[in-house]
Amino acid sequence: MGLFGGKDKSGGGAASNERVPRHSSGWGQILQRMRGEESLRVLDIGPTSSGNINFITALGHSIYLANLVEDAARREWVLPQEDGSPDRFDVERFLAAHLDFSGRGFDVVLFWDTADYLPEELLSPVLTRLRDVMAPGGQLLAMFHAPPAPGVVKPVLAKSDFNRYHLTEGSVVEAQRMGEYPLLHSYTNRLIEKLFEEFKAFHFFLSKDNMREVVVTR
Repeated sequence: MGLFGGKDKSGGGAASNERVPRHSSGWGQILQRMRGEESLRVLDIGPTSSGNINFITALGHSIYLANLVEDAARREWVLPQEDGSPDRFDVERFLAAHLDFSGRGFDVVLFWDTADYLPEELLSPVLTRLRDVMAPGGQLLAMFHAPPAPGVVKPVLAKSDFNRYHLTEGSVVEAQRMGEYPLLHSYTNRLIEKLFEEFKAFHFFLSKDNMREVVVTR
Protein backbone atom coordinates (compact mmCIF):
# COMPACT_ATOMS: atom_id res chain seq x y z
CA MET A 1 0.00 0.00 0.00
CA GLY A 2 1.19 3.52 -0.57
CA LEU A 3 0.42 7.20 -0.98
CA PHE A 4 0.56 8.88 -4.36
CA GLY A 5 0.58 12.68 -4.55
CA GLY A 6 1.47 13.02 -8.23
CA LYS A 7 1.38 11.23 -11.53
CA ASP A 8 2.05 7.49 -11.56
CA LYS A 9 5.22 6.82 -13.52
CA SER A 10 5.10 3.04 -13.65
CA GLY A 11 3.44 3.00 -17.06
CA GLY A 12 1.47 -0.16 -16.21
CA GLY A 13 0.90 -3.14 -18.46
CA ALA A 14 -1.92 -4.15 -20.74
CA ALA A 15 -5.06 -5.53 -19.12
CA SER A 16 -5.09 -9.33 -19.07
CA ASN A 17 -8.91 -9.53 -18.91
CA GLU A 18 -11.77 -7.73 -20.56
CA ARG A 19 -13.15 -4.61 -18.90
CA VAL A 20 -16.93 -4.69 -18.56
CA PRO A 21 -18.59 -1.26 -18.19
CA ARG A 22 -21.39 -0.87 -15.65
CA HIS A 23 -23.41 2.19 -14.72
CA SER A 24 -22.56 3.51 -11.25
CA SER A 25 -24.66 6.35 -9.88
CA GLY A 26 -22.59 6.22 -6.70
CA TRP A 27 -19.36 6.85 -8.59
CA GLY A 28 -21.11 9.60 -10.54
CA GLN A 29 -21.94 11.38 -7.27
CA ILE A 30 -18.40 10.97 -5.94
CA LEU A 31 -16.93 12.21 -9.22
CA GLN A 32 -19.10 15.33 -9.11
CA ARG A 33 -17.64 16.16 -5.72
CA MET A 34 -14.09 15.48 -6.84
CA ARG A 35 -14.53 17.86 -9.77
CA GLY A 36 -15.90 20.59 -7.53
CA GLU A 37 -13.31 20.47 -4.74
CA GLU A 38 -9.53 20.68 -4.57
CA SER A 39 -6.81 18.62 -2.90
CA LEU A 40 -8.99 15.80 -1.60
CA ARG A 41 -7.44 12.69 -0.11
CA VAL A 42 -8.84 9.51 -1.68
CA LEU A 43 -8.51 5.94 -0.39
CA ASP A 44 -9.01 3.29 -3.10
CA ILE A 45 -9.67 -0.15 -1.57
CA GLY A 46 -8.83 -2.98 -3.95
CA PRO A 47 -6.22 -4.18 -6.47
CA THR A 48 -3.83 -1.43 -7.48
CA SER A 49 -4.72 0.36 -10.71
CA SER A 50 -2.26 2.76 -12.30
CA GLY A 51 -5.17 4.12 -14.33
CA ASN A 52 -7.08 5.05 -11.17
CA ILE A 53 -3.96 6.69 -9.74
CA ASN A 54 -3.50 8.79 -12.87
CA PHE A 55 -7.20 9.65 -13.07
CA ILE A 56 -7.43 10.92 -9.49
CA THR A 57 -4.12 12.77 -9.44
CA ALA A 58 -5.03 14.47 -12.73
CA LEU A 59 -8.03 15.94 -10.89
CA GLY A 60 -5.62 17.44 -8.35
CA HIS A 61 -6.16 14.94 -5.53
CA SER A 62 -3.90 12.46 -3.75
CA ILE A 63 -4.64 8.73 -3.56
CA TYR A 64 -3.83 6.00 -1.07
CA LEU A 65 -4.22 2.29 -1.87
CA ALA A 66 -5.10 -0.68 0.32
CA ASN A 67 -5.85 -4.16 -1.06
CA LEU A 68 -7.89 -5.89 1.66
CA VAL A 69 -9.76 -8.81 0.05
CA GLU A 70 -6.82 -10.63 -1.48
CA ASP A 71 -4.66 -10.15 1.60
CA ALA A 72 -7.41 -11.17 4.06
CA ALA A 73 -7.80 -14.49 2.20
CA ARG A 74 -4.24 -15.53 3.11
CA ARG A 75 -3.78 -18.14 5.83
CA GLU A 76 -1.11 -16.05 7.58
CA TRP A 77 -3.84 -14.08 9.36
CA VAL A 78 -5.54 -17.15 10.84
CA LEU A 79 -4.71 -18.03 14.45
CA PRO A 80 -5.33 -21.74 15.23
CA GLN A 81 -6.83 -22.29 18.68
CA GLU A 82 -5.22 -25.01 20.79
CA ASP A 83 -8.39 -25.71 22.79
CA GLY A 84 -10.22 -26.97 19.72
CA SER A 85 -12.38 -23.85 19.31
CA PRO A 86 -12.75 -22.32 15.81
CA ASP A 87 -9.72 -20.58 14.34
CA ARG A 88 -9.55 -16.85 15.01
CA PHE A 89 -8.66 -14.09 12.54
CA ASP A 90 -5.79 -11.87 13.73
CA VAL A 91 -7.75 -8.63 13.38
CA GLU A 92 -5.40 -6.28 15.20
CA ARG A 93 -2.32 -7.39 13.27
CA PHE A 94 -4.20 -7.11 9.97
CA LEU A 95 -5.42 -3.58 10.76
CA ALA A 96 -1.92 -2.52 11.77
CA ALA A 97 -0.46 -3.91 8.55
CA HIS A 98 -3.07 -2.56 6.11
CA LEU A 99 -4.98 0.33 7.66
CA ASP A 100 -2.32 2.28 9.56
CA PHE A 101 -2.37 5.65 7.80
CA SER A 102 0.08 7.47 10.09
CA GLY A 103 -2.38 10.21 10.97
CA ARG A 104 -3.68 10.82 7.45
CA GLY A 105 -7.36 11.57 7.02
CA PHE A 106 -9.50 10.90 3.93
CA ASP A 107 -12.27 12.77 2.18
CA VAL A 108 -13.31 9.93 -0.15
CA VAL A 109 -13.14 6.15 0.32
CA LEU A 110 -13.81 3.85 -2.65
CA PHE A 111 -14.73 0.69 -0.74
CA TRP A 112 -16.32 -1.06 -3.75
CA ASP A 113 -17.75 -4.53 -2.91
CA THR A 114 -15.09 -5.30 -0.29
CA ALA A 115 -17.66 -5.91 2.47
CA ASP A 116 -19.02 -9.02 0.74
CA TYR A 117 -15.65 -10.79 0.85
CA LEU A 118 -14.18 -9.94 4.28
CA PRO A 119 -14.42 -12.41 7.19
CA GLU A 120 -17.21 -11.48 9.59
CA GLU A 121 -14.88 -10.78 12.51
CA LEU A 122 -12.83 -8.38 10.35
CA LEU A 123 -15.57 -6.38 8.63
CA SER A 124 -16.85 -4.33 11.57
CA PRO A 125 -13.34 -3.34 12.77
CA VAL A 126 -12.41 -2.33 9.19
CA LEU A 127 -15.47 -0.07 8.86
CA THR A 128 -14.81 1.45 12.29
CA ARG A 129 -11.19 2.17 11.32
CA LEU A 130 -12.28 3.74 8.04
CA ARG A 131 -14.83 5.94 9.79
CA ASP A 132 -12.15 7.04 12.27
CA VAL A 133 -9.78 8.14 9.50
CA MET A 134 -12.42 9.91 7.38
CA ALA A 135 -12.76 13.66 7.65
CA PRO A 136 -16.14 15.08 8.77
CA GLY A 137 -18.31 15.15 5.66
CA GLY A 138 -16.15 12.50 4.02
CA GLN A 139 -17.94 10.01 1.76
CA LEU A 140 -17.56 6.27 1.21
CA LEU A 141 -18.83 4.38 -1.85
CA ALA A 142 -19.78 0.74 -1.22
CA MET A 143 -21.34 -1.94 -3.44
CA PHE A 144 -23.15 -5.11 -2.40
CA HIS A 145 -24.20 -8.22 -4.28
CA ALA A 146 -27.96 -8.60 -4.16
CA PRO A 147 -29.25 -11.40 -1.91
CA PRO A 148 -30.75 -14.48 -3.61
CA ALA A 149 -34.33 -14.15 -4.80
CA PRO A 150 -36.98 -15.73 -2.53
CA GLY A 151 -36.89 -19.49 -2.88
CA VAL A 152 -33.39 -19.53 -4.39
CA VAL A 153 -30.78 -21.23 -2.22
CA LYS A 154 -27.11 -20.50 -2.87
CA PRO A 155 -24.15 -22.29 -1.25
CA VAL A 156 -22.96 -20.42 1.84
CA LEU A 157 -19.48 -19.99 0.37
CA ALA A 158 -20.47 -19.57 -3.27
CA LYS A 159 -17.55 -18.08 -5.18
CA SER A 160 -17.95 -14.92 -7.21
CA ASP A 161 -15.80 -12.97 -9.62
CA PHE A 162 -13.63 -10.51 -7.72
CA ASN A 163 -13.14 -7.36 -9.75
CA ARG A 164 -10.84 -4.42 -10.08
CA TYR A 165 -12.91 -1.30 -10.77
CA HIS A 166 -11.50 1.21 -13.24
CA LEU A 167 -12.69 4.81 -13.00
CA THR A 168 -14.02 6.77 -15.97
CA GLU A 169 -15.06 10.35 -16.75
CA GLY A 170 -18.78 9.64 -16.29
CA SER A 171 -21.18 7.56 -14.21
CA VAL A 172 -19.55 4.32 -15.36
CA VAL A 173 -16.92 2.05 -13.86
CA GLU A 174 -15.21 -0.75 -15.76
CA ALA A 175 -15.08 -4.09 -13.94
CA GLN A 176 -12.08 -6.29 -14.69
CA ARG A 177 -12.03 -9.82 -13.30
CA MET A 178 -9.05 -10.49 -11.02
CA GLY A 179 -10.00 -13.90 -9.64
CA GLU A 180 -12.62 -15.67 -7.51
CA TYR A 181 -13.30 -15.44 -3.80
CA PRO A 182 -16.18 -16.76 -1.67
CA LEU A 183 -19.05 -14.36 -1.03
CA LEU A 184 -19.12 -14.44 2.77
CA HIS A 185 -22.18 -12.24 3.32
CA SER A 186 -25.59 -11.39 1.89
CA TYR A 187 -27.07 -8.06 2.97
CA THR A 188 -30.54 -6.60 2.75
CA ASN A 189 -30.82 -2.80 2.69
CA ARG A 190 -31.68 -2.90 6.40
CA LEU A 191 -28.51 -4.85 7.20
CA ILE A 192 -26.47 -2.42 5.11
CA GLU A 193 -27.89 0.45 7.16
CA LYS A 194 -26.86 -1.47 10.29
CA LEU A 195 -23.30 -1.83 8.99
CA PHE A 196 -22.99 1.95 8.63
CA GLU A 197 -25.00 2.99 11.69
CA GLU A 198 -22.03 4.97 13.05
CA PHE A 199 -22.03 7.18 9.96
CA LYS A 200 -24.08 10.36 9.62
CA ALA A 201 -26.11 9.61 6.49
CA PHE A 202 -26.44 7.19 3.59
CA HIS A 203 -27.91 7.29 0.09
CA PHE A 204 -28.92 4.12 -1.78
CA PHE A 205 -28.88 3.93 -5.56
CA LEU A 206 -30.99 1.69 -7.76
CA SER A 207 -29.13 -0.60 -10.16
CA LYS A 208 -30.16 -2.68 -13.16
CA ASP A 209 -27.73 -5.51 -12.37
CA ASN A 210 -27.22 -7.69 -9.30
CA MET A 211 -25.23 -5.02 -7.44
CA ARG A 212 -26.56 -2.35 -5.09
CA GLU A 213 -24.71 0.85 -4.25
CA VAL A 214 -24.68 3.17 -1.28
CA VAL A 215 -22.77 6.39 -0.55
CA VAL A 216 -22.37 6.97 3.18
CA THR A 217 -21.30 10.25 4.77
CA ARG A 218 -19.10 10.60 7.85
